[in-house]
Amino acid sequence: MRTVLYILTTLAVIGLAFWAYRENYATQDALAKTDRLHRDIREAHARLAVLKAEWAYLNRPDRLRDLADINFDRLGLLPFRPDQFGHVDEVAYPAPKPLIIDNAVDVSGELEQQP
Repeated sequence: MRTVLYILTTLAVIGLAFWAYRENYATQDALAKTDRLHRDIREAHARLAVLKAEWAYLNRPDRLRDLADINFDRLGLLPFRPDQFGHVDEVAYPAPKPLIIDNAVDVSGELEQQP
């Protein structure tokens, strides 16, 4: 009986050692993937910062004004005037469509007679 117990204990220890070995490598793989994702995120943030700087550089008011002057013949762009802006109450919104319920369901438990 004692021999069977020793064999079962040895098998359990070997099984747990195998499980711990696999978990160790799975954990290391997950940590490596996490590090790669963090690196990709940092690179994306750096690219985004460069793009924001380029966008700010290209949208300088003096540059846009010069471009509008150069291309005035083709585009006809003029500066905004205060009288070109409106108010929200001047917007004509479409009338809401009426809600039509074709298949009404009675949830009160009482049946109503519909003509």
